[in-house]
Formats: sequence, C-alpha cells, structure tokens
Amino acid sequence: MPKKYIPFIPEPVEGQAVLANFNRVLKYKGANDVSMVLERGMPLYEMEKVETVGKNENGNMVIRGECVSACAYLKERGIEVDLVYIDPPFASGADYAKNVYIRRNPKVAEAIVTAEQELDIEELKAFEEKMYGDVWDKEKYLNWMYENLMAIKSVMSQTASIYVHLDWHIVHYVKILMDEIFGEDNFQREIIWDISVLSGFKTLAPNWVRGHDTILYYSKSDNRIFNKLRQPHTQEYLNSFNRVDENGRHYMVAHGTTRYRDQVEQKGKPFGDVWNDIMSFQQQPTSEEKVDYATQKPTSLLERIIKASSNEGMLVADFFGGSGVTAAVANKLGRRFIHCDIGINSIQTTRDRLVADGAAFDILEIKDGVSLYRNPVQTMDKIKSLIPGLRNEDSLDSFWEGAVSDSKLGTIPVYVPNLMDSGSKLLDVVLMNRIIHQAIPDLDPNIKKVIVYYVDITSEEEIRKFIAEDDSTDVEIELRDLKAILDDVVVEDYAEVKLEESHEDLFGGFEVIIEKFASDRVMQKISDFNQKAFLNSSAKKPYKPIEISEDGLELIEFLSVDCTSDSGEWHSDSEIKIDKLGYVIKNGEKTKEFWDGKIRSQKKPLRLKIRNICGDETVWAVS
Repeated sequence: MPKKYIPFIPEPVEGQAVLANFNRVLKYKGANDVSMVLERGMPLYEMEKVETVGKNENGNMVIRGECVSACAYLKERGIEVDLVYIDPPFASGADYAKNVYIRRNPKVAEAIVTAEQELDIEELKAFEEKMYGDVWDKEKYLNWMYENLMAIKSVMSQTASIYVHLDWHIVHYVKILMDEIFGEDNFQREIIWDISVLSGFKTLAPNWVRGHDTILYYSKSDNRIFNKLRQPHTQEYLNSFNRVDENGRHYMVAHGTTRYRDQVEQKGKPFGDVWNDIMSFQQQPTSEEKVDYATQKPTSLLERIIKASSNEGMLVADFFGGSGVTAAVANKLGRRFIHCDIGINSIQTTRDRLVADGAAFDILEIKDGVSLYRNPVQTMDKIKSLIPGLRNEDSLDSFWEGAVSDSKLGTIPVYVPNLMDSGSKLLDVVLMNRIIHQAIPDLDPNIKKVIVYYVDITSEEEIRKFIAEDDSTDVEIELRDLKAILDDVVVEDYAEVKLEESHEDLFGGFEVIIEKFASDRVMQKISDFNQKAFLNSSAKKPYKPIEISEDGLELIEFLSVDCTSDSGEWHSDSEIKIDKLGYVIKNGEKTKEFWDGKIRSQKKPLRLKIRNICGDETVWAVS
C-alpha cells in the first residue's frame, strides 16, 4: 500500500475545487475516468537503495519502477528535472524480445585457446525472450499516457522541456493530450526523424514506405532553455559562392546582399525540424553502439536533444529509459541524470553501460509490492499459468483475463491487473466502479460470480464497503491478493562456490571459484525453445537442441563481489561481465580474455552476486 498520495498539481486555494475545471478535449470511452485518478494523486511507495556506484555527489539515479511512482518520489523530495526525453510504448501491437545467448563454458573456452582456434559466432546458441508487450487497448493507452504525462509535468522545472518520441500509430492522439496538459502555446515543434531504409520487407508493402518517427517537443512555459545548434553547410551550397573579390574571398550576391563564404561557413546552418542526418539502427544494424536492446536509440539523437534543451549541470530524466542511452549521453555531456524503467533488463543494461563510462549513481527500487519476474510481460505470462483452472474464454471481453469453472456457479470470469498499466495495479474506488458499472453489466446474465485479483489496494475495508453499498448488481465479487501468486513466480538460482586466497600475483587477494550453477527459470526457457525447435525440425532444418553442461557455468552473464558490506545496498568492489563470445569485461573495461570460472578481488568478499543470462540476479553470502 502507498505511504500516501502526492498531488499531481499544486494544492488549490482553500475552498477551491481541485479539478473544478477538468474538461477533456479528446473524447473517447473512459476519457474522464482519469479525473478520479488525478484527484487521488500519485502513489508514494517506499524506495530502497539497492546499489551505490561511485561517490555520486550529483545525485544521479537509476530507478526500477513505474513512471508515476518515480515522479511521486521526486516530487516528495523537491527534485525538479530540467529536461525530459521519453520513448514510451507506441501502442503498435508488437511484442519486443531480445536474444539470450548461452555463454561459453569456461572449460570449453580454455580448450579453444589452447588449440589456438577462433570463436565462431555462428556456433553460438541463443533463444528469444520477451522484454515487453506493446499491445494496448487504445482508450486504456491514452488514459495511461495522460496519467504519466501529468506526473512528469508535476516534476518539471519552469524552464524545462519535454520530448516525446512516438510513431504513426498513436502520435496524433498524444499530440492532443499534450495540448491539454502543457497548453497549445507551449507546443514548440514536431520533429521528424528520418529512419527510412532502402531495402527489406518494409519496402515491399503496396504503399508509401514508412520512413520516420515523430518527436513532439513541448515546454513547461515560454521561459525555456534552448541552445540553437548548427551544422556544416553542404559543399554544393558553398560552391555557389563562385565570385572572388580583390582579396581572394569567395562571395555571392543574393537579393541585393553580399554574403562571404568564409563567414557563412564559420557560422554554419541551424538545424531544422526534419532530421535526416542521424542513422537509426535499422539503417546501421552492425553499429558498435548496439547493446542488443530492441528499442535502443542512437547516442547522436540524444546528444542533439540534450545539447539544445539543457545546460551543463542540469538534470535530465528518461522515465521509460530502455537501453539507458539518455542517461549515458547526459553523463557524457556533464548533465545529471535520472533513468527509470520497470524492466530488470533495462536496469541491468543501463547499469553496465554507465559503469563502463565511469559514471557515479545510485540504483533505487520502488517497493510497490510487486515482485516482478524480470519484466511485466513475462510476469503476466507466468501469472496466468499459476492461477488454478484459469482458461481463455472467447465469449468474455478483453477486460477479463479468462475464467475458471465451478460445479455450482458455472463460469466465473477472472480479472487480473495489467502490470504494465499503473492505473489497474491499484484497486481503488475508481477501478471497482468501472468493474461494477461497465465490466459486469456486459457479462452473460447467467454469471453469478467474478474474481478480482489486485496487486495493491487503497483500503480493503473501503472497497468492500463500496461493493456492499452498491445495489446495481447481484453478481458476487471475490477479492484476491495477487502477491501470493507473485511470490511463487520468483525462485532464486542455485550456486556452489568456494572462497580461496589468490596467489596469482605479488599483491595476493582473494578469488571466488564458481563450481556449479543452476537456474530452473533459464532451463525452463531452454526446454521450451528445444521443444519448439523439435516440432519445427525437418530434413533441411535438423533438430539441434541447446544443451547445458553439468556445472552450468555457461548460464552466467555477470558476477560481482561486495567486500564492503554483508547486507543492505550493494557495493560492487569487483565485477566481471561475460559477453556473448565469452570475453570478459572487468570492472567496465573490455578484454580479450576468456572467463576462467572465477572472480577475484583484493579485499575479502562478503557477498557474491550472480546474474544469469536472462537477467535474474541472486546474492549469496561468501565465507
């Protein structure tokens, strides 16, 4: 349960209604539902510091949790951001996945080195894993966006700007939302980013080839930060200065005005709102920048935005941080940063790239009662399999996750909150009112009971009283806490380790030897992959299962030891990351060494953290 609720907007003068003038411009089913959420405020939860990297004198933050709750935390602490860039889900109807690579077993890598053989990337075994789903009901998406944008606006400074990155699926609707929230007068530009490719399946459609994303640029007020950026003129334009004066200077005469090439060349050409000089990863799929994150954006895109709309020392925030490019570029340009995302893959990818850049920051986790299984979409998939008897029921509206059968009551529809949607995770009067007056009346008249799962609840007593006092339905409503199921989802990995003093060099130290590692979660993924591969095998495509050794070390991606504290926030005193080819990255520095199944440190380790190849992290005491 939240500690309290933080207002989206400043407290009104005494006696004035909080949202007396709340009137939606964009009309759609459920458009005014968000008004009750705004009246309630942003839920403020406990925040746990899980790791400190460096001294972090600038207060940089990497936050695992939802945008609205993160904004509540910032507002409660009086923290204002000077620039926001967000790349939220586009409501495109797509699921995004990443390739998960089985690492080289240290013994195999050692044998290859001994035989002086090169690693062949084609030998790598990999499987896909969902990162997040972009499948939304349009009305729910717009309410979700409205709530998030209101939360973000509440923590923006008066000189702040916001850039919202979208595509053709939903940008026209979000433009109207942003006019409502920020005001039409504060709309600055619609930026077109050219991402077109000249070949591939996208060019085959019997239509104009889709070739751009849209970035909506708004400010909090007319007193905004903007640094005009310039680019070199084209050589073709410079060649048009084809006259030469007595001093040898090239010039042209246009509209009665003489312009000299050296002056024009020195000044440069201001950037416009069509950006066709920044290549997307579709246009450069082999870029060294890529970190194997589905929605990653290039650093040059964020460099332009951050340089233009902030100054050094200012605070830059990305509340759908993804691959961490905003935080990384902000750090590089001397800005402070906040990275926020709900997925563990995002937090780990960002952490590792910031460590490699030498950044200092804290990793914080919002304790909202949800023990996520890597990310929301995987958690949802897992939950469905753990609810006893839950089955898909085509006759039910998409509001219901499915149904269970009862010998006396017949079909019982089951509601499960969408963990991607902050508005549905919290069971309050707003949501219960929707269930009673919209969802239940649409059910078959023979339905006698529904089950409503919740992750968090404003007050169970309040909700039960609300249900009891509403006499509009005879359908029984049973409330169930989803956290009991979520606790069954998250199972820790297993490791056998041994601590020894190191005698490899004159400085001595310690080494932790990983003798065995097992992960039921990863092995289940591999089993699913193998089963699918077997069913799809043929003479042309023979079955080649992924096989894991008895010691299981190829399931490890990252190791870290804490020599500072045996509990509380993590201090990574020594860490290694194994890339997909088996090479080791030591404390952020790339090497051409293969992992030998150990991690070393100068001081005696107190704790060991291991991250498996799917991103699950487990901590063990070392003795």
